Amino acid sequence: MSIYDFSVTRADGSELALSEYAGKVMIIVNTATKCGFTPQYKELEDMYEKFHDKGLEIIDIPCNQFGEQAPGSDADIAQFCSLKYDTKFEQMRKSEVNGENALPLYAHLKAEAPFAGFGKGAKAKLLEKAVKKMSKSAVEESDIKWNFTKFVIDREGKVVARFEPTMDMGDLDKLVASLVG
Repeated sequence: MSIYDFSVTRADGSELALSEYAGKVMIIVNTATKCGFTPQYKELEDMYEKFHDKGLEIIDIPCNQFGEQAPGSDADIAQFCSLKYDTKFEQMRKSEVNGENALPLYAHLKAEAPFAGFGKGAKAKLLEKAVKKMSKSAVEESDIKWNFTKFVIDREGKVVARFEPTMDMGDLDKLVASLVG
């Protein structure tokens, strides 16, 4: 299967076929509005504004599976993101990324870019410890472990990287810059 074989439901209920983004670079990210990593919305929006005209699309998939940090309706989440971070990228319906109710897209993403650790540093160690205690929805080796896990898709539809929430957003920016040209 290819990334272009999947679709996701937007917050407004309409379907987005990822084939609409063929030839573009994508970041697919599971988000939460009440997480310690929520400020990454600003960095994602900055990247979107910088690279959108060069072919970057960001697909925001709110998820309440990790510490119930994405409460509220799809409309509540969209309003929060718009007012607090002025986000302009695509926001999808709140969905699950692990378990039997996970979006089929996430089975593909996790198979293409399995979990390889949180990286280095204090944040990485803290999150690893917290996940082991709290996350009952990140059981399988390749599962999403927390909010703001980002998958980068190149212009050919290949998953080229997985960035855990503790990884440097500057590295993500550099990778996107190299892919959009």
